[in-house]
Amino acid sequence: MRKESVRIAACAVAAVITFSGMKISVHAAGDLNSVLPSAGIDYSLSSESTTSLSDMKEEVERENSSGLTASTAEIAVKGSGEIPIGGMLESNAQTTISDKKIERTIVVSEGYTRDLREASNAAKLSEEEEGFKSLVIARVNNYVNVRDIPSEDGEIVGKLYDKSVGTFIEESDGWYKISSGSVEGYVKAEFCVTGDDAVSYAREVGTRIATVTTTTLYVREEPGTDATILGMVPIEDELIVTEELDGWVKVNIEEGDGYVSTDYVNMSTEFVKAESIEEERARLAKEEAARAEAQAAAARKAAENKASSSDSGSSGQTTTYAPPSGSASGQAVVDFAMQFVGNPYVYGGTSLTNGADCSGFVMSVYGNFGVSLPHSSAADRNVGATVNGIENAQPGDIICYSGHVGIYAGNGQIVHASTSKTGIIVSNATYRSILSIRRIF
Repeated sequence: MRKESVRIAACAVAAVITFSGMKISVHAAGDLNSVLPSAGIDYSLSSESTTSLSDMKEEVERENSSGLTASTAEIAVKGSGEIPIGGMLESNAQTTISDKKIERTIVVSEGYTRDLREASNAAKLSEEEEGFKSLVIARVNNYVNVRDIPSEDGEIVGKLYDKSVGTFIEESDGWYKISSGSVEGYVKAEFCVTGDDAVSYAREVGTRIATVTTTTLYVREEPGTDATILGMVPIEDELIVTEELDGWVKVNIEEGDGYVSTDYVNMSTEFVKAESIEEERARLAKEEAARAEAQAAAARKAAENKASSSDSGSSGQTTTYAPPSGSASGQAVVDFAMQFVGNPYVYGGTSLTNGADCSGFVMSVYGNFGVSLPHSSAADRNVGATVNGIENAQPGDIICYSGHVGIYAGNGQIVHASTSKTGIIVSNATYRSILSIRRIF
């Protein structure tokens, strides 16, 4: 047995190569073409490839001092714990040739691998930034009208709200023609940015989101599977990404900033798009219908509670948690929710007394008013009606954060099931970045 080591640095690339039969077949979990040349090996190996021994005989004999003269060979490349990165496999290697064994370790520089990753990320970043140049982003107090012709005499076909994004089509005498959502038309150029100015602004107005794809995802204090678990988030939760690393992203959850593996999230960038006049009308009608249904459900629940209270009478002193029997309002929701401050936080829980998580708390509070809400902080971003800004929030509104949700209590505060350490508490509503505010009543 002869051992040789082609050492560039510290990251091992592996293969098990066995010679026999009439051909060379390579079976690999990843492409090794970019690895072997960098390690000084001239022949290439790639997934499911086949070649004749004659093409490799000279190289085999040069590499093998035993002078193997087999006329044919079969090479099977296998990996243990391999990680495909830029065409490379990280694992240990062993080469077996006929009844003579050549054990070879091919080691690839960690720095080289990192450089490849960084170069790939830089290429993606450059491509993304080039795409940002074609965006048209509104920079106004509220919205800019989208018209059917490049003139203020044109018919309004939609609205491009502040920090909303469209795709540039052409420029015409101080107007940009854009496509955004279902809307296509013209906006005044003076109220928007595009080209180089849009690149940096796009990063400011776009929200990078990691959507959880596994049942329960651990958020860790550092980027690594050995790091301490900071918190847990359920499937389909949407987390704001503040930093992207190699295989990990930094996200914000109720317990603080932590890291999740990109293997268990889907990455996306959210931009607000234009809304057509027809879509605006339909949205407002839908929100009004949802509000009316919530009020009706709350009235039914209140009537049931009142009837139940009258029938049962009172026997001894007991603590009850029935919502107010009058007409439902956001303040009534808050008054009811505040009864449970100090009770425990339980991941996945929905009990207002024995423990609930953030969305379970909101769901159960509103459930006592006859209103059915999802057990998901991400889904809560789409219930009820839109509220534009915390300055317009009213008691009872739902405040949605990255991986978290609470109930607005008025006076700039929220009541929410915070963490396992703090339980159900009252906090400042702006203690974290707000993703959405929704109104039920």
